Amino acid sequence: MNDESIQHLQVLDWGLLPYGEALKLQEALVSERLAEISPDRLVLVEHPPVITIGRSGSQEDLRHPEAVLNTKGALIFRVDRGGMTTFHGPGQLVAYPIIKLEAKDLHEYLRMLLETVAAVLGSYGLDPEFKSGRPGVWSGAAKIASVGISARKWVTYHGIALNVNTDLDWFDEITPCGNPLEKITSLQRELGHPVDMDEVKERFIETFCRVFGYPSRQEVVHRPTERPPWLVLPAPEPESLERMRVLLAGLKLGTVCESADCPNIGECFGRGTATFMILGDRCTRRCRFCAVHKGMPGPVDRCEPERVAEAVKVLKLKHAVITSVTRDDLPDGGAGQFVSTIEAIRRICPGVTIEVLVPDFAGSLPALQEICDARPEVFGHNVETVERLYATVRPRAQYRRSLQILEYAACRDLIVKSGIMLGLGETEGEVRETISDLGRSGCSSLTLGQYLAPSSDHLPVARYISPLEFRIWAETARSAGFRQVAAGPLVRSSYHAEEMVSRLN
Repeated sequence: MNDESIQHLQVLDWGLLPYGEALKLQEALVSERLAEISPDRLVLVEHPPVITIGRSGSQEDLRHPEAVLNTKGALIFRVDRGGMTTFHGPGQLVAYPIIKLEAKDLHEYLRMLLETVAAVLGSYGLDPEFKSGRPGVWSGAAKIASVGISARKWVTYHGIALNVNTDLDWFDEITPCGNPLEKITSLQRELGHPVDMDEVKERFIETFCRVFGYPSRQEVVHRPTERPPWLVLPAPEPESLERMRVLLAGLKLGTVCESADCPNIGECFGRGTATFMILGDRCTRRCRFCAVHKGMPGPVDRCEPERVAEAVKVLKLKHAVITSVTRDDLPDGGAGQFVSTIEAIRRICPGVTIEVLVPDFAGSLPALQEICDARPEVFGHNVETVERLYATVRPRAQYRRSLQILEYAACRDLIVKSGIMLGLGETEGEVRETISDLGRSGCSSLTLGQYLAPSSDHLPVARYISPLEFRIWAETARSAGFRQVAAGPLVRSSYHAEEMVSRLN
């Protein structure tokens, strides 16, 4: 069934994870498997209450309006799997195999998946049944497992759900699998007592490996549910935060520190530093990692550059960092406002070094030339992640375009800086390749930090990287020729930027 050259099956136990987050992670895993950079995987997960409507289902399968179901605690998702409408919730084991079908036979794959569940039920003394033309597994007259699969270029996703200790009352809120007479049961109901979920998982993994021909002993990788201790920061001093906020509010200025939920805001505001964000607080792009508000921005504030310079003066900064939202609505992408801000700082605060962290200006060469002609001491533009993840993480950006922007600035003898987030699902090889690409583009400064999801609506964290790993990546970047590297779980683009630029001069 599977490529003989890939003997390993990686089992991922995600615990209790919202359905939307699990769906995003599945998409990333499918992309990795298609790119042949990962083994086959078996994901085991439970979901908070959610109703999913497959390709054959419809709104008519809901017995109450969607808003009513939402108030009862269940979200509704329309998904591209086969099948109709079903419920997922705590106490239900959901299995998502992400495997490459070498035989290219979905019917055989479905048969083997159902056989796996039937064997698990048999191990508990039940006599599972199948019904012709009705995918799933039954125990007597009641359905105990529902299946809905999909595949992209013969890599599978979605999967099968087995009711273990599930609250079966939720199935009264829908027409399960489009059949109003369908009865639903669970292992708990059939056996007359609660069943240990970890034991069910162990039996499922063992049976899945036997049926699909994988080695019987598999390492289970658990998804982190809590931030590790190195990401837990002490609460910032309220006085420092308030002083900075009063100053910024008085000058009607924004900072990326606040807009992007930077974890270092307490430290930086406490030191009297900030990264100024010009051109408003609404971004025209919808990157799936960023906390900055999305939507249509307001008009450009022509007095803003003077106020930024005044803030630099009041704070007695020696190094000013300026960034912005992406303004695809402007003919120059906002380049002119960057130039005006640079000029205002130099006029009001002579001797202050200036670092810009710019968007891609949709690749506009005139906009880039305008910025470069202003000669900021540091030209920054972040690639953010590895090339493979761009479609997921930065759908309207282009990896190669970002590299060309950095190369353009380097060719004009500017100090060029970029940054990478880790923990989005990238591989070690991809990070090395990205570091090499940045070096070839002329970057001399690099930051590497941990991706932290701003909310449940953003991409979930795939992995937390330890401080030791960051130290290794820093050495890797220095060995690749980078003159200045800042790497650590809490490092961000402008973290200790003044120290980095002072060491370059």
